[in-house]
Amino acid sequence: MSEEVTYNVIYSPFKSPKGTPIQPRGAKGVRGKIVLKEEYKEGLKDLEEFSHIILVYHFHLSQGYSLTVTPYMDDSPHGVFATRAPKRPNPIGLSVVKLLSIKDNILEIEDVDVVDGTPLLDIKPYVPDFDIRKVEKFGWLEEVIHKLPEKRDDGRFLS
Repeated sequence: MSEEVTYNVIYSPFKSPKGTPIQPRGAKGVRGKIVLKEEYKEGLKDLEEFSHIILVYHFHLSQGYSLTVTPYMDDSPHGVFATRAPKRPNPIGLSVVKLLSIKDNILEIEDVDVVDGTPLLDIKPYVPDFDIRKVEKFGWLEEVIHKLPEKRDDGRFLS
């Protein structure tokens, strides 16, 4: 029997932002699940044919924002739109996760970097030919990207 929910939600082992991986690549192997409202179950047709999906979600624990932030991977302030910090004018998150299975309105996923109970806004199939681009530069992150596997939320965006 499917779980009854009043909104779409992402479940994970992370009970608070602090300590949560900051990107799916830092959450390798971490399992979670998505429970959709029953009325959206039909929209999952053929999604199991994709190995990965894009989750669009609400940073529901984020309050307020600053247009300049010091992100997790650097010690210098940057414009919020040059970061993936959760305290944003529109607190929307994006993650690419592995889709393991779908049963009724429940999706089992892996590489989850999201806090337990996060409201899910949308799901899109991940398609490499659409989503991968050859880039010439990726800003300040070029110098610090090697830190990603070990980086975790340190609570800096909770206040």
